[in-house]
Amino acid sequence: MNGKGTGRTQLYVSKQTFTIGENTMIRDCIDNRAAVYQKKGLGIFLLIMFLTAALNSITADCAQLTAEMQDDMIIVRIDGLTFTCYRYSAGQKYPYFYPVNGPLSGVSVTTESSLPYPHHRSLFFGLDRVNGGNYWQEGNDRGQIISKGPRIVENGSDTVVISDECVWKQPDEEPIIIDKRTIIITVPSGSLRIVDFSITLTAQVDIHVEKSNHSLFSARMDERLSVLKGGTLVNASGGKNQDGTLGKKSAWCDYYGSRFGFIEGLAIFDAPGNLWYPSPWLTRDYGFFSPTPMNWLDEKGFSLKKGESLELQYRVVVHAGDTEQGGIEKLFEEWTMSIEK
Repeated sequence: MNGKGTGRTQLYVSKQTFTIGENTMIRDCIDNRAAVYQKKGLGIFLLIMFLTAALNSITADCAQLTAEMQDDMIIVRIDGLTFTCYRYSAGQKYPYFYPVNGPLSGVSVTTESSLPYPHHRSLFFGLDRVNGGNYWQEGNDRGQIISKGPRIVENGSDTVVISDECVWKQPDEEPIIIDKRTIIITVPSGSLRIVDFSITLTAQVDIHVEKSNHSLFSARMDERLSVLKGGTLVNASGGKNQDGTLGKKSAWCDYYGSRFGFIEGLAIFDAPGNLWYPSPWLTRDYGFFSPTPMNWLDEKGFSLKKGESLELQYRVVVHAGDTEQGGIEKLFEEWTMSIEK
């Protein structure tokens, strides 16, 4: 499969030859997985699935992004293959992203529901203990974040922009918060997918948030990428896993692991302009992580007066390889420079 001495890999599928080029990490992964498939006799179907994901990753320098509204979701595709869906059904607890597919495997690096705590929905924003309500866990009777209907603002070849407005309310009650959110999705390279998420929450009444570990922007990783299954969670200071990151202030955290012979991960960046930056993180070895100060509030909690707003901004980087291979530190520095201009 590998052209000896050429540094290039050629793939032979259905009598077609694809030349991969000099991407060493992807080339080695292709050679290794092809050998495994042949040895185990897993067949051409699995090999073709793998090659499709690999080729999609390799050619992403000229990838075509598209967004399509379908029923109660917006599907974002890269060269015709699903990257993520923004889900906003009226019956959901809150809008969320699922899947969030990795650049090598084509399989979601997050989980839509998994034990423990099946109410964690992949990549999402929520908050518990708000004016006595719950805008985090299952059960809409104590609170729900309801989309008024998102719009695809930009559907260009290299950028997708989605805007949404959501109301935070309990049944038969007036909204206590209205949030406006903007989502920007880009694919800067074959090994990276980026989701920028900004949100402004405006109080419709006086708001009081009590201390809670259920709060703000969060991700729940696929169990197979969790620390409990051999994955790694690392923060900007080099702290690792739950013991080294829980409650620690950090500009970013990255969660990665290996499945199907691929190493992939997801990093969350906390914007320097955010209140509480750098935020302490709530982290769990079973796959959850979130930049949130709410678990470390004092007895006064956090309050907004009617009409006041809270603006927050995050970047999600879905990447191939580990933290170093994904270039997470450099990507954070470049991002902060771009948003400070």
